[in-house]
Amino acid sequence: MARKYLIETFGCQMNFHDSERMASLLEQAGYEATDQASDADLVVINTCSVREHAEDKLYTRLGELRELASTAGHDPVVAVAGCVAQQEGEAIFKRSPGVADIVVGTQAIRRLPMLAEQASAHRSQRLLDLNPYEDVTFPLGIMRRSDPVKAYVTIIEGCNEFCSFCVVPYTRGHERMRPKADILGEVREAAAHGHREVQLLGQIVNHYQAPDDAACGFAELLEAIHDVDGIERIRFASPHPRHVAARVLRALRDLPKVCRHLHLPVQSGSTRVLEAMRRRYTRAEYLELVAEVRETVPGVAISTDMIVGFPGETDVDFDDTMTLTGAVRYHSMFSFKYSPRPNTLADKRLADDVPEEEKTRRIVALQALQREIQTAINAGMVGAVEPVLVDAWSRRRDSEVSGRTSTNVVVNLPGRPEWIGQTMPVRIERSGPHSVWGRSTALDSAATGA
Repeated sequence: MARKYLIETFGCQMNFHDSERMASLLEQAGYEATDQASDADLVVINTCSVREHAEDKLYTRLGELRELASTAGHDPVVAVAGCVAQQEGEAIFKRSPGVADIVVGTQAIRRLPMLAEQASAHRSQRLLDLNPYEDVTFPLGIMRRSDPVKAYVTIIEGCNEFCSFCVVPYTRGHERMRPKADILGEVREAAAHGHREVQLLGQIVNHYQAPDDAACGFAELLEAIHDVDGIERIRFASPHPRHVAARVLRALRDLPKVCRHLHLPVQSGSTRVLEAMRRRYTRAEYLELVAEVRETVPGVAISTDMIVGFPGETDVDFDDTMTLTGAVRYHSMFSFKYSPRPNTLADKRLADDVPEEEKTRRIVALQALQREIQTAINAGMVGAVEPVLVDAWSRRRDSEVSGRTSTNVVVNLPGRPEWIGQTMPVRIERSGPHSVWGRSTALDSAATGA
């Protein structure tokens, strides 16, 4: 009987893609997937350390697995992978004794099947592998993709920016660019298997420079992927505002497959706080970039990340964040309360001096403003007909499917299973702050015989 594995993923798109890689490696080693820890021979917890609550989730889950072993008598091999694994290392064994068998870092996941084999044979051992195996940073071969429509494709790993709040350079390492030929090979493979959308991943995707083609930067990579037959949409995350070149904006404007959505993480509306964050742009420079983006790419949707309660953030600084949010009018926002991250410059040099109650007050006020903005933007879509790539069943109703516009708005509509993977014209009939609802005009045409 084949051994079974379960991978649980906390964190960003990069983590989910790493989980796809690990699933592929485990299945090549003879494992079968399961969705129940009680049925698994191996449980992998793939972690994120960008926010503190993700670490808390890890240790809560390890406690639940300990309880499973003590009450149900089921004791799978447990592996902790991802950024918390890289960050905490052996400390995970000490904090959760007798639960985790393996801790494997972000650049060592290729070794997971071998480590699982060792742990299964010698349950008393604790196996730690945090070494950077840079020759296998981008393992190729069979990829077990969990989404039938979208394919994640990593183009760059690591980060050299060292923003003072960010742990990524310490958990993912320095920047490493993937060869253009390998990227295009993976995109063609995804298209051949029916994936209609590719999402290019990297800590700073627009810093890409092909190591095998000196003339290929990020804009040129978009052009090359645009030429791949079978791909209908191209998305990417996340760019850095400092590296948004004019040629990238022209690609966003001129290449029909590139979605009209740009994620521009600002982090704060205060120039003083941005300087403390080591973001290397001012409030005024960011607003100038937003104006250039909208002038070059009419109708583009802009989203962002925002941190409140950064060390030293005053009421005036937070007001700057609120007024910038009101001025830009983001289509969506990921907002967080600041929490110190190990090894970062902010953790080493700056006191976490904004009281928790004040952080909460500020995040509530910011999210209320953003909700108001999103509600108004989505309401403006009512009556329009939008091309929607249907990618899943709706989370709301069994009779509905769900998809996204080019501008990344979630659209729910009555539909059929065979629509998943198709692009449908949808007339928007009503809206909310986080999604809209409509009906396919293709059905209207069929009903009238048009």
